[in-house]
Amino acid sequence: MIKNKSSRRAKIKRRIRRKVLGTAEMPRLCVYRSNKAIYVQLIDDTKGVTLLSASSQGLKEGNKCEVAKIVGKAIAEKAAANGIENVKFDRNGYLYHGRVKNLAEGAREGGLKF
Repeated sequence: MIKNKSSRRAKIKRRIRRKVLGTAEMPRLCVYRSNKAIYVQLIDDTKGVTLLSASSQGLKEGNKCEVAKIVGKAIAEKAAANGIENVKFDRNGYLYHGRVKNLAEGAREGGLKF
């Protein structure tokens, strides 16, 4: 039986990570959401390295959902500059709702496909 929110998220995260594996051609787009900021990384799991990253640190414009969309567009621009077009989305145990959904929509608007 799940005791609290963090153990529930950990269980979902393990289930997702069993299925989602990033490679150099199709890296994993991993999202981390804190109370103040949102972070996103493109990860190559075969080598165990982070290829690109973006965060909302230092962005002050708009509410959290609008900032998440800006971060999604930023990671898409960085990926396009490095020749990455397709990614696998790892929501990291968070519900696909709110900031996580806005980040994904921003990344799609920026040109990433997943």
